[in-house]
Amino acid sequence: MHTLGWIGLGHMGAPMAMNLLQEGCQVNVYNRSLEKITALVEAGATPLPSPKEIVKQSDITFMMLSDSHAVKSVLAQENGVLEAIKPGKILVDMSTISPEDSLSNAEFVSERGGVYLDAPVSGSVGAAIGRQLVILVGGDKTALEICQPYFQLLGKKTIHFGSNSKGSSAKLAINLLLGVIGQGLGETLLFAEKSGLEKEKVLEMISFSSMNTPLFQGKKEMYLKGEYPSAFMLELMAKDLGLIKAEANRLETRLPLAEQANVTYRSAKENGKAKLDMAAVYLELKDQNNIKE
Repeated sequence: MHTLGWIGLGHMGAPMAMNLLQEGCQVNVYNRSLEKITALVEAGATPLPSPKEIVKQSDITFMMLSDSHAVKSVLAQENGVLEAIKPGKILVDMSTISPEDSLSNAEFVSERGGVYLDAPVSGSVGAAIGRQLVILVGGDKTALEICQPYFQLLGKKTIHFGSNSKGSSAKLAINLLLGVIGQGLGETLLFAEKSGLEKEKVLEMISFSSMNTPLFQGKKEMYLKGEYPSAFMLELMAKDLGLIKAEANRLETRLPLAEQANVTYRSAKENGKAKLDMAAVYLELKDQNNIKE
């Protein structure tokens, strides 16, 4: 069994690292906020003082960070990841970043003899806790085979899309659909409300229709109660839609639904809904139409 390292222990990273510990894996952990590693250390994780030490003392290092800026900082900072990369080291970046940044990071790691996999995930906190994530991989197939036993402890399915950056492209593709569906649900509820329909009956209608999905069922109580505790923060959905817009521009591709969703989620973020669940885009639509919750 390999020694594993984990950098980034937020809403997603912490339960994922815990799942590895619960299966008997040896896991070294690092997080800037020390209070976030307490439960993991109590479960058997080894805390280390820097990203450099994580990579130095681990065979495979996983990163789950908020954005490209955080990833680049952890890679290039003093006592950062790149200082310890050498032949035989595998770096698995599970963060959601742009394909271009993934490719650049892979080159930095490769120059030092290591192997980089971009392996973002589809699924939010509940899926992370329940090991129901879908892991979307770009990079070396041999490295993937080495990591696969650990991916199986984190998710229900691993899909290899090809070379470096393809995993990141796949993550943007699935989150494009997520963002558009989220706004579509909000608009449906808004239209129904403006038409004088009872929200409970509209939610029931969707539940029994062919448009019912696990996503809808996961958000249904939020719409019903008007409370939006974060499973996937709205500000992260806004960030991802911004990445999608930039990548579509680079590919000279027009995506009308994604473009409108990008505007709406960005507005919701700027209007105080950043830390709520992405389903709170419904609140933004209501605010734009002067409807109170």
